[in-house]
Amino acid sequence: MTSTSVPLLSARSLRRSFGGVKAVQGCSLNVERGTITGLIGPNGSGKTTVFNIVTGFLVAQSGEVIFNGNRLRRPEPRRLYRSGLTRTFQQARIFGELSVLENLVVCANRGWRAAFGRRISERDRAAAMSLLDEFGIAQLAQIQAAQLSYGQRKLLDFASILMSEPQLVLLDEPTAGVNPIMIATMERHIRELHAKGMTFLIVEHDMSFVMRLCDPVVVLDRGECIMQGSPEQVQSSPEVLEAYLGD
Repeated sequence: MTSTSVPLLSARSLRRSFGGVKAVQGCSLNVERGTITGLIGPNGSGKTTVFNIVTGFLVAQSGEVIFNGNRLRRPEPRRLYRSGLTRTFQQARIFGELSVLENLVVCANRGWRAAFGRRISERDRAAAMSLLDEFGIAQLAQIQAAQLSYGQRKLLDFASILMSEPQLVLLDEPTAGVNPIMIATMERHIRELHAKGMTFLIVEHDMSFVMRLCDPVVVLDRGECIMQGSPEQVQSSPEVLEAYLGD
């Protein structure tokens, strides 16, 4: 499914420091349409900072982000969401006081008023229930989201961002803190959505998960992209091994 056309997402020469700490130093990477791209690196390599820059939660001090052919002078989360780029977070962001169904309706970009009672349109209700059914949590639609388990919250967070029918989904540590059954569930959903044409960029520490799911894999070290290649190339790279095992 990889295309030779313009990448769906490009980050070029991104730089960001926090005081004297250079979190990202000239990082550049591409996410091609129709791929599941992995973003890995040792702790402190800059993965989360890059993620936050390209999704508009941090401002780069230099460099640029291009999404779907458009240069984003200052990426802004809400505008990116509306244009087809969505993300999850390491800690699932849900509205605990709302029902599971209402969480999805809010994320459909209809606004808060649409989430309550009779104001939920049949179209939104049907779309939300379809997603909940796909994710195996339709039976929980009417309970308060605060009652969900940690893994169920992760699934709800994932399902919620799909309500906007995005082109590119960025997943931040989707398997962190969840059990093996939930990891398998996450992987199955990603594969199914990818088969339907969705593009993914995934930050993940579980190397087994990354190597069997992602291609290509981008490797960061000390704020720089040191490699972008197939799982096999990454696993056999002395530079990558040095990044993980060196000082």
